[in-house]
Amino acid sequence: MNKSKYFFLLLSVLFLVSVAYSQSIYQNVMISNQNSPEEVSICINPKNLNQLVAGANIINEYYSSDGGMTWTWQTMSSTYGVWGDPIITVDTIGNFYFFHLSNPSSGSWIDRMVCQKSTNAGVTWSNGTYAGLNPPKLQDKEGIVVDRRNNYIHMTWTQFDVYGTSNPLDSSRILYTKSTDAGETWSTPVRIDKLGGDCVDADNTVEGAVPAVSPTGDIYVAWAGPKIRNSQFGIFFNKSTDDGLTWLANPIYVTDQPGGWDYMIPGIQRCNGLPQTVCDVSNGPFRGNIYINWTDSAGNGDHDVKCVKSTNGGLNWSSVKKVNDDLPGKEQFFTWMTIDQATGYLYFVFYDRRNYTDFQTDVYMARSTDGGETFTNFRVSSTPFLPQGSTFFGDYNGITAHNGKVRPIWTRLVSTQLSIWTAIVDFPVGVENITSNTPSEFKLNQNYPNPFNPSTNISYSIKENTFVTLKVYNLLGKEIETLVNENKPAGNYDAVFSTDGKSISTGIYFYKLTAGNFTETRKMTVLK
Repeated sequence: MNKSKYFFLLLSVLFLVSVAYSQSIYQNVMISNQNSPEEVSICINPKNLNQLVAGANIINEYYSSDGGMTWTWQTMSSTYGVWGDPIITVDTIGNFYFFHLSNPSSGSWIDRMVCQKSTNAGVTWSNGTYAGLNPPKLQDKEGIVVDRRNNYIHMTWTQFDVYGTSNPLDSSRILYTKSTDAGETWSTPVRIDKLGGDCVDADNTVEGAVPAVSPTGDIYVAWAGPKIRNSQFGIFFNKSTDDGLTWLANPIYVTDQPGGWDYMIPGIQRCNGLPQTVCDVSNGPFRGNIYINWTDSAGNGDHDVKCVKSTNGGLNWSSVKKVNDDLPGKEQFFTWMTIDQATGYLYFVFYDRRNYTDFQTDVYMARSTDGGETFTNFRVSSTPFLPQGSTFFGDYNGITAHNGKVRPIWTRLVSTQLSIWTAIVDFPVGVENITSNTPSEFKLNQNYPNPFNPSTNISYSIKENTFVTLKVYNLLGKEIETLVNENKPAGNYDAVFSTDGKSISTGIYFYKLTAGNFTETRKMTVLK
């Protein structure tokens, strides 16, 4: 073959590959556009990673038996009514639970917390049980966690004396209950906050209580609210070391939340920055760490995704980390966080406007493989959408993960039609598993996928505790990004390099691992 024909063939191959990678490498799947779905939750079954269940406001439920590639939609019903704030979880037996607010025909709107159960991966559901019925008080915004040691279900939420009132005599408070029999019965609720809040359902209201469980069964809860009414807002934390029987009399004030949790985003009817709490119960190096995720304001028109952690059961907290890695001045909002309990890796999903000067909105994920110290951002939505200010998006998005399989869920608006979507985000299982087996050698693996756009995975092995750097360079040897720069124990690790938000063109790049006296360099190809 002559040189001109060879060159033409090479260009043709590169063009075809470039087209294949011109959009997000993560396949987007529309779950449904029926019944105006928004305010979404999703859960994967760790016992069967092909089984996923999702929910959307108000009565929508979805299930998938093929890892999220296809979905079946149906509507929920219960004699207690189905009304908003869907949260999905699964126990160690494989039973799924759909928690939501109530709207009974006999009773009052949101007068209790309802739990419906499915023993066949979301195909059919029980009529449900309930907790927190205490008329005329109203119950709102539940959070759920399952203790994997004993299958106990822990639930926290906000109770209102009167919802939406500014009467100074009315108060909101955080309550806790548990079920020790797979959701059949619930303990008497106990209050776990101290200061309380008003009932306006805004910054001065205590909201966003999501529980987590430690490897030894301690229960952790964080929520947002006022430290000083009308002037200082922040994140509070409480814990129980006796299965929810008793709690700290004085909850710990974790950090400020500038601008509070209730704020406005252009094009979004209502936006919340409420926190989520998770605890690492994996066998990875960060077992026992507690993480809290929320959004707050860094300035006018600049909300950011935040994360803080504790390594000693919530007694002390790290400095606040910014999860989104773009320059200041762009909006990130509606975050949700999960932890892959097979690896201890953190995953976040959020709306992001870093790429535009108008209100166009992408969906981004972030990933941390080093215990919440650093975060790699990557876009998961194929195309942006342009929200309209009159459309309600609910109060949150969702994300679930186990053993490298990650499924975010979000709401999208095109014209006036709402739809909900997921992305097929799979990380190599061999890299994701952190085991007690110490690697026998230092090793830097070839990135995957390669060529790539916009992100690729770089896995490596460290045979002993040492300081590790992993850096990316261009053809001229100029450093593009530092992916790792810290001391690491022996183990297998995975880093993600993303081109999003960076001035990186098509071409060959190099990544270099240095671990003690070990150094290795490999090359990778970006195709835009």
